[in-house]
Amino acid sequence: MSEYLSPQELSLLVRRVFKPGPADRGLALIADVPGDRLPDNPHWHQRRRLAADWRQALEPHADDLGLDAVSLFWYPHAGGNNADLPPVMHRDTGTVPDHLRDLAALPALPLDEVFAGHSIVIALTELSATAPLKVAARAAGTGPAGFRAATMPGFLPSMIPALKLDYGEINRRVMLLKSQLDEAEVARFSFRAADRVHLLNLDLRHRQGHASGGLLPANGSAGNLPSGEAYIVPYEGELPGDPSGSAGILPVEIDGEVVLYEIEGNRAVSVISDGPVSAREAARIVAEPAYANLAELGLGVLGDFGLAPTGSILLDEKLGLHIAFGRSDHFGGSVGPGDFSSPEAVIHLDRVFIPALQPQVKVLSVVLAGNGRERPIIENGKFLGLA
Repeated sequence: MSEYLSPQELSLLVRRVFKPGPADRGLALIADVPGDRLPDNPHWHQRRRLAADWRQALEPHADDLGLDAVSLFWYPHAGGNNADLPPVMHRDTGTVPDHLRDLAALPALPLDEVFAGHSIVIALTELSATAPLKVAARAAGTGPAGFRAATMPGFLPSMIPALKLDYGEINRRVMLLKSQLDEAEVARFSFRAADRVHLLNLDLRHRQGHASGGLLPANGSAGNLPSGEAYIVPYEGELPGDPSGSAGILPVEIDGEVVLYEIEGNRAVSVISDGPVSAREAARIVAEPAYANLAELGLGVLGDFGLAPTGSILLDEKLGLHIAFGRSDHFGGSVGPGDFSSPEAVIHLDRVFIPALQPQVKVLSVVLAGNGRERPIIENGKFLGLA
């Protein structure tokens, strides 16, 4: 499939994903801008150029889409993935900025006014804006004054084929997995790594699953695009007298080394493997306890549609099973920015368990259990009963 979207294809994508209606206002493309502390890179520059191109391509279709305007806004990078957005954005005047200093000459608009004037937001960013946009969309509500957002952190042209998939079928599979997560009280994992089988239980009580099937027709929500996953926040033990039952060993291959995290109470409490990466991770969970939180169990389905990893977590996490560390409040959990040592330390980090990304870790099985029933959903890395 082509790594290019024509203006007509872009318009169709907006129709399919957002289903614009009479109550909609404008569409805002937003993109972050590098600076001295976080310098530019070729993919980031390409993404900002893509945001400008998409704005230009969509503007002539605004009336056909029933939208008042198609706008583009730039903003200073937030410092870290899923950190809070800055309070002010800068309206595009036709020149793609290469540095924060370029924003000083552009018209400024408070973030709240950007959302007030645009009920559809597409975030083509270097650093993920998913968490703050989820929180902001939820706070704005589901009514006509609200908005909905598609977040595309790390998007690359190589991902464009994923925007052309059958999202009706993808959404069907995602909704089926969500219903299974809703019914579950525990997820039981069996991994093979470092010549041993490792077992992990994630406590799913007090939680509901979420569906990110690539469709965002209603205000009050935000999700990734491309998409194709069901996900849930494991119970983090925030209720008095009811600790989390998440426990076991979680193996993760990082930079060619298998790191074995010991999990208790839904947090990595120690690293029991040896090696330089293991030592680094052991120090990290001590220095930043919020990072040690298990923030998400995700079940991505796009791997069944023939897509390969691109090196960007935006797509790669949708290819199969993933488990995340760090921030969870944007998914309905209890760990947020205030639990980290600084805004720059805020993180939601997915570890994706597919052979192309973690060849030394094999997913033997995943079983969801609840209400006296056990449902195997993955065996030998493959989903069961979805097709």
